[in-house]
Amino acid sequence: MAPSDDQNEDQGSHDEDRGGRGPRRNDGDRGPGGKSPDVAELLRFLAQNLVDQPDDVHVVFVEERNANVYELEVADEDLGKVIGRGGKTARALRAVVQAAAPRSRKRTMVEILE
Repeated sequence: MAPSDDQNEDQGSHDEDRGGRGPRRNDGDRGPGGKSPDVAELLRFLAQNLVDQPDDVHVVFVEERNANVYELEVADEDLGKVIGRGGKTARALRAVVQAAAPRSRKRTMVEILE
């Protein structure tokens, strides 16, 4: 079955626009300064689903000179659940945040506050 002319035109326009690299990626709306506000919400969502007291989960975005820092604060009783045995859960949270964070020259860090 041969593709229709419309399909060929659509594919060709993507190749021409992007230099043969395929369609553009839609990153969605960006907040002030080009930062994605969804990263803090993602971290809050993940932490709230790990702890017993989800109302006590707070995430603050701090833009420093060389890094974008997400400060995660939970109830004292839930601190161990967010850190995990040997820090595995904290490492996993940091990996997810780094993967979801917009690309920039600054480091992206997650600090768990006591």
